[in-house]
Amino acid sequence: MSAQLNSDQTLEAFRRDTRAWLEANCPPEMRQPVVDEYDICWGGRRPKFKSDAQRVWLQKMAERGWTVPEWPKQYGGGGLSKDEARVLREEMAALKCRPPLTSFGISMLGPALLKYGNEKQKSEHIPKIVRGEIRWCQGYSEPGAGSDLASLKTRADDHGDHFVVNGSKIWTSYGDKADWIFCLVRTSFTGKKQEGISFVLFDMESPGVTTSPIRLISGYSPFTQTFFDNVKVPKENLLGELNKGWTIAKYLLTHERNMIGGMGTQRVTPLSQLAIKNIGLAAGRLAETALRTDIARFEMDALAFALTMNRVTDEAKAGNETGAMSSMLKYYGTELNKRRAELTMSVTGSEGLKFGDSHSEEQLAAMWLRTKANSIEGGTSEIQLNIIAKNVLRLPGA
Repeated sequence: MSAQLNSDQTLEAFRRDTRAWLEANCPPEMRQPVVDEYDICWGGRRPKFKSDAQRVWLQKMAERGWTVPEWPKQYGGGGLSKDEARVLREEMAALKCRPPLTSFGISMLGPALLKYGNEKQKSEHIPKIVRGEIRWCQGYSEPGAGSDLASLKTRADDHGDHFVVNGSKIWTSYGDKADWIFCLVRTSFTGKKQEGISFVLFDMESPGVTTSPIRLISGYSPFTQTFFDNVKVPKENLLGELNKGWTIAKYLLTHERNMIGGMGTQRVTPLSQLAIKNIGLAAGRLAETALRTDIARFEMDALAFALTMNRVTDEAKAGNETGAMSSMLKYYGTELNKRRAELTMSVTGSEGLKFGDSHSEEQLAAMWLRTKANSIEGGTSEIQLNIIAKNVLRLPGA
């Protein structure tokens, strides 16, 4: 009992110190809801900060390792325990602090590096991820290998101390803005297709790398097709074993699907507030009865899903693999995000259909259209449902 009391007291002291530090260091601008993608800090070699407050917030959080609070201190992370990290998340939510950094290095590559990387690779890449100094992109899907990813054709030929990579990838998120890429390549053409895949890392400024933006229905071009023409990749940039990249790929896909699913829990202006602003109140309640019901149902579902995501995250950090659970989270989070966008358009009406250059509510239509891609990226919803049927529900013939 005494040990438990001491532990609780220590955690409560950590909470007080954390709250005080956040109140003193989180700029007021970084406590406002994210309006659009320009409000998100991605970092990189040549970062484009929307404001000085965004830059300061990243710098202060990175100095404490709180961009990745549970990663080891030896690589620049926060070194916090699971309970301390939970307290940090709770206090940030209470003060409405934005995440200081959004990064595929954090959400996807970092966990794979910590699990499969050698010491040199960890020491080289992880501190830069923590500080937001390198922006990463993912080289997985190809024009002929989407849902059947193991059929990929991009090849890496052995040239002694380096590989030479040729081929192309498609749907490379922010490929034209990234500094480095983590990429699946074929290093063997014999045996099962999954057994000839390797996982390599290389600089997007390497000679022979080019990108071509893909314009979406939303008007944005967040994706590119990426081409590799005799790109030299040092063998020291091979992550894990040669021809064993499929194991890493599956591990990373789990984190990617959790990340996409988590979009349903992202902090934006609550629908209820948006509805009050655009529709108004009658007798203290939202004037539109049917919409009031839909918003209440959505906000309850969103809260339940956020709590589920927190639980699954804690379980994963405790060493429990989410496995097929990631497909459930990805599917539900995708549908939740689409519902949010649909309700947002219902709330704003014709005003929400505007397209404009300003980074304001005029971008709601573009954001609504963008959510349609959520059910495709990271594995289509149909693929996720098949995985759930086969590996979770154990349905016959699935």
